[in-house]
Amino acid sequence: MEDKAVPVKTEENRDKVIIRTSIVGILTNVMLAAFKAVIGILSNSIAVTLDAVNNLSDALSSIITIVGTKLAGKLPDKKHPLGYGRIEYLSAMIVSGIVLYAGIMSAVESVKKIIHPEKPDYSIISLFIIAVAVIVKIVLGRYVKAKGEQVNSGSLVASGSDAMFDAILSGSVLVCAIIFMLSGLSLEAFVGVIIACFIIKAGIEMMSETLNAILGARADKEKTDRIKELLTGEPEVQGAYDLIMYNYGPDKDLASVHLELPDTMTAREIDALTRKLERKVYKETGVILVGVGLYSYNTGDDEAADIQKDVRERVMAHDWAVQFHGFYVDVEAKEMTFDVVMSFDIKPGEGLRILYEEIKGAYPEYDIQIAPDVDVSD
Repeated sequence: MEDKAVPVKTEENRDKVIIRTSIVGILTNVMLAAFKAVIGILSNSIAVTLDAVNNLSDALSSIITIVGTKLAGKLPDKKHPLGYGRIEYLSAMIVSGIVLYAGIMSAVESVKKIIHPEKPDYSIISLFIIAVAVIVKIVLGRYVKAKGEQVNSGSLVASGSDAMFDAILSGSVLVCAIIFMLSGLSLEAFVGVIIACFIIKAGIEMMSETLNAILGARADKEKTDRIKELLTGEPEVQGAYDLIMYNYGPDKDLASVHLELPDTMTAREIDALTRKLERKVYKETGVILVGVGLYSYNTGDDEAADIQKDVRERVMAHDWAVQFHGFYVDVEAKEMTFDVVMSFDIKPGEGLRILYEEIKGAYPEYDIQIAPDVDVSD
């Protein structure tokens, strides 16, 4: 279906934004690093020198972001038919690793200076440059993070957050320098340890968030609710269940779902309906429905409806039973099938055993088939 292809123009625009923003970050951080390195060496300030090294690490992060974006933008091929979008998660992981490393090294060097203190020697010019650096990093951080959120780039968001922490670091250095010039009290090493702890915390949080994306985190509830709303908006669809999202990079979501349809629909009618729904879901959410399974529900059978109501009540009486669906019963053949979504509070095998014994006890003449489903989305 032609609608399923992600527009190339959109992908190109996204890549251009990421690369342009990263280049701005590289140039800014290299200039700041050069100024701070000179100030740090001339004033014998460990805090300023570490700040310069941190700016260089930020420039390296931006370079990694560009490389990751270029690799992720490669067209799908036979070896990787769903594209290379997940490479962006790897580049974001590397960036968060750099942030974490910078924080650890800052902490180590600051502790060394606490043990073996050296008096800094600041000048008015050096303080002015540090103050300008603080303002520049705040503006850069907000700009990069905003662009990252705009195009859903984890690497840019991580770089922007890191830049904001750098601004705090530089600001603390400026405050310490002023305190030293007024009172002779040197606090920069102690403040360096505190700031380093915040940087380490930020690095761990960035890494954890990216790792969740790589492993496969729970789908966004707002998006899954919207998809189910679109699916059940059709009069034939009684319910949409087992919605599973597959992410292959930022803004590259695939999904599969089961629809509950009347047992009177023909294959031709179902085919027309599912194609219509695939187009609608993609147009509204950008999610590609790659698989649509079916459940049929009984129509025009009062006995079947009574059995379904009774079985539903028995199943949902358990706290660990999250959802009951896909029920179908053949009264004449004495066959009953249904699916149960079980929470992670019980082992699937144990839940199946309990439900089977209860339902079989109530309907001993029926052949009962219960399918356990995983609680993958809301």
